[in-house]
Amino acid sequence: MPNLRDHAVLHFIVLIWGFTAILGKLITIPAVELVFYRTLIASIALGLIITRRRRSFRMSIASGLKILGTGMLISAHWILFFASVNISTVSVCLAGMATATLWTSILDPLITGRKVKGFEINIGLVIILGLYVVFRFEFNHFWGILLALISAMLAALFTVINSKLIKKHDHSIITFYEMAGACIGSALFFPFYTQYFVKSHTLHLVPDNAIDWLYIGILAIICTVYAYTVAVKLMNKFSPFAINLTVNLEPVYGIVLAFIIFGDAEKMTAGFYFGTLIILAAVLAYPYLDKYFAEKRGSWKMVVLLAAIVFNESGLFPIYIHWVSYLGLLLVLISPELYQGATKRRKARKAAEEPNLETVKVNR
Repeated sequence: MPNLRDHAVLHFIVLIWGFTAILGKLITIPAVELVFYRTLIASIALGLIITRRRRSFRMSIASGLKILGTGMLISAHWILFFASVNISTVSVCLAGMATATLWTSILDPLITGRKVKGFEINIGLVIILGLYVVFRFEFNHFWGILLALISAMLAALFTVINSKLIKKHDHSIITFYEMAGACIGSALFFPFYTQYFVKSHTLHLVPDNAIDWLYIGILAIICTVYAYTVAVKLMNKFSPFAINLTVNLEPVYGIVLAFIIFGDAEKMTAGFYFGTLIILAAVLAYPYLDKYFAEKRGSWKMVVLLAAIVFNESGLFPIYIHWVSYLGLLLVLISPELYQGATKRRKARKAAEEPNLETVKVNR
């Protein structure tokens, strides 16, 4: 079970990941070349660290290929992530990335075979609601949000895969081979990328500003080697769903940092922040739902969700009425589980306070 220190470390890692979007905006080279440099430097640094610690790189061919393949998924995730930042804003990209929780609730049962939990469905519905609000007010950033959504799906996929790999291999070895796989994947993508996505048909491997090398170094060493090594290690203590829920705080940290650094360029509509707030509410509700969870069917809640969307799209009511209805819907989606958790706590306290009749009888 994770302790308080584990939770603090996980949040610090998420803060670092929130800063990666800032660096992606500051660095002048395109997403594909950036991912290549990031993974190349990270894999070299990890190789040196592992060699200094005198750990073995050996593993079976099948395991090595599986981890390298996972690294290629990470490469695709990062390319889409930085592309989303470049064509939209840091805030839009990070809001789309928060849907990793929804993707995890779908992919984790499919890959691991575990039973689907009812409260995960309900949290997924809340996230869909928050994402809908973001789309509704920021539709001009459609492509940026779409790339972020696909990137979030890939992030959920390799998180679930890593949760299985960590049970068999050392976390630093996993990160090394994944970074190597991501670097190889980026390099293999170069010919297709330059042919169909670059007008000049040439790679932009030299940054326009010398300071970009410093940013790339920070991105590779701190935001990659340190952050991902620790994150993979934490998978021994947290479930994939719990990790991705905490990662949902990345938009909050990143949006605050972006606003501080870029100012009005990152200022979004009130509806965008409201949608992000709904997603954050799902994150904060998770510890209660996880501890006092009971299996429920979520189909009726989907009906309520769709009804609320139709209501708000009617355009018959002022905007503040729409926001009140969204808040009400949020309570409808999560209140049964919260109420059930509170009821269980009351019953447990009552049972603990009642005298044990068998003990009383013996004492008499």
